[in-house]
Amino acid sequence: MKHARPQPAQAPLLSSCSAAPAGWASPPLAAARPACEPAPIVHRCTVESVDLLERNLTPQGILAATRTKAAEARSYTRIFGRDAAICVLAMAGSGIETLELGAVASLDALAQAQAPNGQIPKYVDPEGVDADFWYLGCIDATLWWLIAVDHVRRRSGLAGVEHRWEPQVALALNWLASQEHQRFFLLQQNEASDWADIMPRSGFVLYTNALWYRVKQLYRLPNQEETHYHFNHLFHPFKRDLPEYRRGRLLAHYARRGQRTPDLYLSFVNLSFVGYEGDVFGNVLAILCGLAGDAMANGILQTLKAAKVAEPYPVRAVTHPITPQHELWRPYMARHKQNHPHQYHNGGIWPFIGGFYAMALARLGQRDEARAELDKLAWSLAADDWRFTEWFHGQTLEPKGMAGQSWNAAAFLFARQAVEHDDFVF
Repeated sequence: MKHARPQPAQAPLLSSCSAAPAGWASPPLAAARPACEPAPIVHRCTVESVDLLERNLTPQGILAATRTKAAEARSYTRIFGRDAAICVLAMAGSGIETLELGAVASLDALAQAQAPNGQIPKYVDPEGVDADFWYLGCIDATLWWLIAVDHVRRRSGLAGVEHRWEPQVALALNWLASQEHQRFFLLQQNEASDWADIMPRSGFVLYTNALWYRVKQLYRLPNQEETHYHFNHLFHPFKRDLPEYRRGRLLAHYARRGQRTPDLYLSFVNLSFVGYEGDVFGNVLAILCGLAGDAMANGILQTLKAAKVAEPYPVRAVTHPITPQHELWRPYMARHKQNHPHQYHNGGIWPFIGGFYAMALARLGQRDEARAELDKLAWSLAADDWRFTEWFHGQTLEPKGMAGQSWNAAAFLFARQAVEHDDFVF
């Protein structure tokens, strides 16, 4: 079945949008144009994003980044569990044949490298020779893979995907269930074993358990209410009521002692220490996955705005970077001089998270602000002649990391669908 590529038809693409403006520090905001009309940069970014995804496709699936010597040296020319799954959210249902086929191929490649115990690998190389599972395991690759499988089943224009990957899904769900605490019904994990793989989060991690709740919803797993309840009491222990479970009460007492941003969920909870650095991605996912009630969700966004996490571009990974003097600092955070304050996971600006942030604003009806963030996201991707930079320094805005990041393009595309058409992938 041949699919025609959808073209942005509302307005012509302007040649002036071929690159970000000089200095790229003050992008035009949505308020400067009629509410019904997307900015020209949004149209241009749509075309560039689709082109990047097609350029990064292999017959085996979507690579994390465009092939370069630097990307090959750092293993970015691999099919990553989390990266590919996020790309699938934009590719499946796009109506573009190459992307539709690439979405299925990506999930196939990861499924073929699944461990006997059910874990989906951190990444697999396009030739299927090497599957990597990280140092302490990579828990979120399996979660994202399951979310992407459900998305393909519901959104893909290809025939025969409704019951694809059934044995692998059962194994993956069993592997995750084996790591669920039997009183909190939340996943437990090692330190530095999710997307923020050089951050000291361990035990019960906000980001991971937001995804776990979403997987439970999609696959109709048991104990959803218990997961919802304990998520809100462990990661936001500032309520008047405390959990009935004695160990839950003790964890809440530990966490309350050093409360810093009570309008945000804690990034992790682990016995007598917790994360107060303000995990933006985890908090945004809590909104999108339906874990934060209206008051909590609006409080989260208000706190993130007050912290200026999206200025000048969406969005910084944390509100309060961990310094080398902080008790949570780990020596590995200085590896390659990468995770110092305002860098990488520790306060760097990640455009792909900016797509989720814009989607969360749209989800809560903050349409004008969501459109403004979408514009700013497009300008960040346009920097350095559409480099699609992995991340930027949180203070200097220096482009960092690998060029041609696939999930940046994907996050922009599904954020635009959410902002302009109320079409949410979560």
